[in-house]
Amino acid sequence: MKNFTKLTLSLIVVGLFITSAVRAEDDVRLRLNWMYYGSHAGFALGYVDGTYENAGIDLDIRSGNGSSSAHRLVANGDSDFAYGSCGALVSLASKGAPIISIGVIDAMGTEAILVRPDTGIKEIGDLKGKNILTTANAGVNIFFPIVLANAGLQESDITLTNVPDGALVSSYLQGSGDAVAILGGLDDKPAEIKANGGDDPVAFPYSDFGVNQVGYCITTHKDTIANNPDLVKRFMDATVASYANAEKNPDSAVDAIADIVGGSMAEDAGKVQTRSVLDVTLGILYSGGNTERKLGLNVESDWADMIALMKEYNDLDPAIDPTTFYTNEFID
Repeated sequence: MKNFTKLTLSLIVVGLFITSAVRAEDDVRLRLNWMYYGSHAGFALGYVDGTYENAGIDLDIRSGNGSSSAHRLVANGDSDFAYGSCGALVSLASKGAPIISIGVIDAMGTEAILVRPDTGIKEIGDLKGKNILTTANAGVNIFFPIVLANAGLQESDITLTNVPDGALVSSYLQGSGDAVAILGGLDDKPAEIKANGGDDPVAFPYSDFGVNQVGYCITTHKDTIANNPDLVKRFMDATVASYANAEKNPDSAVDAIADIVGGSMAEDAGKVQTRSVLDVTLGILYSGGNTERKLGLNVESDWADMIALMKEYNDLDPAIDPTTFYTNEFID
């Protein structure tokens, strides 16, 4: 009887050990480019429905202060992964930041100059001598000089004023400092403008002025890849699965953000705004070069085009190989 009791207790201890091992999770911090908006709904859905948890990840999603800031927080070890502009990633990595893209969510850029319709501005040349608002650290700033150059304007023709992201739309609507426009993404700012009582802005998309860019990347530190590739793979698998699920169930993804953030984002109007932004992101998950429609893929030709542009206009080293900025090692 004693032997049976000992055996039973041993089995219980082993069972508890196995259970705790299975349930052990890696603490992971994901840094967003800004506060939650619709493009982040895939991350939110994966957090709420247990996709990350099932991958052995205890995910801590943190708001950011612009793409450049988000990527820097990965470079300095504050965060394990970041979601932000691929152009901002290149700008930092080319200066020595030890970060790399491990996947792409928004495969194409949505950046634009967004003009208040009451200003009477109809052509981009009409912006000469005007004040435009933006936010420091925003990825949208990286390619703005290229847009101006291709439109026949110089940077000195425009006054570019930095304001906090939380005040960007309100300052735009009020015409603060005689501002007539903002730099922002077509994926989120028009919806935010309308939600705050503004009319549809006049948009000058960067893509209309020769800026073909990879949109938003997921980045990590090169040391994380070297030291814990299994974690990187599990994180990317969970992220791809979460955005694929958001494709199939966008309303569930919207509800996930509402559950996490609460407040106005949980109200009907907030959900409508989130869904309109998410729809833009879901529409650009795959670029034309992604013929396999493989979610998350860093497309070689897309990166080559963007790097060529940055070499021409952003003083990027002409000898830099585009493939040094990304890896598809963790994309199935």
